[in-house]
Amino acid sequence: MLLPMNELGLEAGYACYETLLNTTSRQATLELEHVRDYAVVYVDGHLQGSLDDSRKKIVLSGMSGKHHLQLFVENIGRITYGPEILDNSKGLFGWVKLDGEHVEDWTMKTLDIKNYHVEDLSFSKDSTLHAPCFYQGVFSTDASSSPIYLDISGWGMGEVWINGHYLGSFWEQEKQQSLLIPSNYLIPGTNTLVVFEMHDKAQQIMKLTDKPVFK
Repeated sequence: MLLPMNELGLEAGYACYETLLNTTSRQATLELEHVRDYAVVYVDGHLQGSLDDSRKKIVLSGMSGKHHLQLFVENIGRITYGPEILDNSKGLFGWVKLDGEHVEDWTMKTLDIKNYHVEDLSFSKDSTLHAPCFYQGVFSTDASSSPIYLDISGWGMGEVWINGHYLGSFWEQEKQQSLLIPSNYLIPGTNTLVVFEMHDKAQQIMKLTDKPVFK
């Protein structure tokens, strides 16, 4: 059985649930009891798709044999009203089935991404990595008083830092696809951008714009 985030000591943020699968099926159906609120599915380091509380089943291809399954989940927010306020667990919890059979022997890890000191990270130019990870880029600006937005369209779900300052989170399903950069976060000349991304977005770029971006 999977445990919710609060039983893992995490009230908000990200968690990783992983185990080994062994199946004789070429195509196997993975089904979860609870997904709160959004999860991405990786098999052997390759993105298979995403799940949420309204879509808790996914078909995995090329599965005959043993495989490493990782489920990365994010807590988008908590319910503060209505009848479900007493059932406010987040993360993945309850049973997981592969072709109707229970999946056991889980390892569960909390990922306190938002509070991480990104200035302590080391980066490499490894374009072969296909997994949730941190990306780093640089851009130049004169740090003027004009509004500057970071266009994150084309990315999946994650967090952004500018020059070590936490800027905010993004999600491809949100209408707003940009983040306003406070002028005091910027410095004249070269600025450093760090992004945590749950999806495989190694070839993507982000852009600066003087207007907010919406879908």
